[in-house]
Amino acid sequence: MRIKIIGAGIGGLVSAAALKADGHEVTVYERRPDAGATGAGLTLFNNAFSALDALNLGDTVREVSSSAIGRVRSGQRQPSGRWLVSLPPSSTPSVWSLHRADLHQVLAGQLQPGTLKFSQEVYVSADGAPVLTVNGQPEECDLIIAADGICSEARQQWGLDHGLRYAGYTAWRGITASDAHFANDAGETWGRGLRFGIVPLPDNRIYWFATSQTPQGGTDADASQTVHRLFGSWHRPIPEIIAATEPETILRHDIFDLADLPSTFVHRRGVLLGDAAHAITPDIGQGAGQAIEDAATLTLLLRGATIHNLDQVLERYDNLRRPRTRAFWRLARTTGRIAQLSNPGVALLRDTGLRALPASVLARSMARVHRWEAPTSTT
Repeated sequence: MRIKIIGAGIGGLVSAAALKADGHEVTVYERRPDAGATGAGLTLFNNAFSALDALNLGDTVREVSSSAIGRVRSGQRQPSGRWLVSLPPSSTPSVWSLHRADLHQVLAGQLQPGTLKFSQEVYVSADGAPVLTVNGQPEECDLIIAADGICSEARQQWGLDHGLRYAGYTAWRGITASDAHFANDAGETWGRGLRFGIVPLPDNRIYWFATSQTPQGGTDADASQTVHRLFGSWHRPIPEIIAATEPETILRHDIFDLADLPSTFVHRRGVLLGDAAHAITPDIGQGAGQAIEDAATLTLLLRGATIHNLDQVLERYDNLRRPRTRAFWRLARTTGRIAQLSNPGVALLRDTGLRALPASVLARSMARVHRWEAPTSTT
């Protein structure tokens, strides 16, 4: 089939690499002038690698990833350093960490020259016909995959957009410039309306993120100073990690998700994928994972498909992905609300409940969430 993909993010690139390997004629259009990825680090759980393995991409991604999180103690702590929930390495779910830019680079490396086209302005037909306009010129195809992110123009053009919702907090992200080991622990520290997360990376550096309840649209004169002010008195190695990060590399983003998910991910011969379909908050580390699941599900369902049964394939994709991604969208939103609690009394109840939660129960719950099975058929 002739397949056009809008967006060279994680979902778009996984789809392109897998569909190209299956023999489809694939072109990826990206508005940016290069393949550079914004952001710092990310985590991929077992479900993401189950999907990547189904596409024969798992080992390629593992080569640029680290499984260090699974070898250290992890969980949730208080700013004093006291553990609320502690998972020993034996109970830690399968999770890999990596630089977002490394993931983009290794996925783009799977594509043949000419597949990925940059600086492209792409518009889709409002009626969902498999025609898109690229830099002012119409191009026909058999299927359009809109992987154009949380602000998807395709989602809006197809009448499937419900707008965005500000989650109520801002995030800062960074990677330590030093390769020194700061801790043998990973996970998050929860305060009152504040959080700090520590994630080991493949090169012995640390990816970290920090969040604070703050009005939308704020800016920093110096992001490093802002993060120091908020978290400099928290337990070690948080102050040391902040100090080891080059101030100019720290990113600040207000956090949004979709106000509601589209009633369908399919519009005639067009399909939404990744954040364009179901952008969630980063509170459960599943944004990239769900985009990868989308790509794997669609690719596997398209194997053996023809133009004559494509509508049935897309309907099957929609029926499989909407319920699952809605569950993750809700879970992420709920987790963010709990983690960002600022009322001292309510936050104390949260912390007390977490301390009473057996680690084994949490580990089993996470294992269920991080399970993905490949679709078996289009019927």
